[in-house]
Amino acid sequence: MDAIVYFAKGFMYLFEVGGNTFVSWVTGIIPKVLLLLVFMNSIIAFIGQDKVDRFAKFASKNVILAYGVLPFLSAFMLGNPMALSMGKFLPERMKPSYYASASYHCHTNSGIFPHINVGEIFIYLGIANGITTLGLDPTALGLRYLLVGLVMNFFAGWVTDFTTKIVMRQQGIQLSNQLKAN
Repeated sequence: MDAIVYFAKGFMYLFEVGGNTFVSWVTGIIPKVLLLLVFMNSIIAFIGQDKVDRFAKFASKNVILAYGVLPFLSAFMLGNPMALSMGKFLPERMKPSYYASASYHCHTNSGIFPHINVGEIFIYLGIANGITTLGLDPTALGLRYLLVGLVMNFFAGWVTDFTTKIVMRQQGIQLSNQLKAN
């Protein structure tokens, strides 16, 4: 009988922990993401949807802009996870590649710009603690993460672009003339 009571308590505890996690999301990340969405959409409305679309179309003509500059600026200005939403302005065929690059920017840039991915800063701080223990300046580590990230995140987007084209060809997915021009 004690085993059944113990199991029932453990089972209910599972839901208690789940409820506490849910409440922390409702009071923590959900309002933040909601306000970032409102902020981003307000900026887009202020700038003008047509100008944002034109910039994305301009960026989509150059892989360095599409997978290097746009994801970095989005991560810096919007943080994680809102940086990923800027891909909505790119042509469909470029969205997987943009996501690959932008999601990596939300990680590699947090050593210098911790506001990008606050939830993951503990990883950087753990590594930086080892650097500090050795008597070295952790700023150099953050800069190295940033510089290597700028290059590697671009290549992540570019390689994903190639693989997306291969998969599209294998699956028989045709691009409209408008998307081919981008």
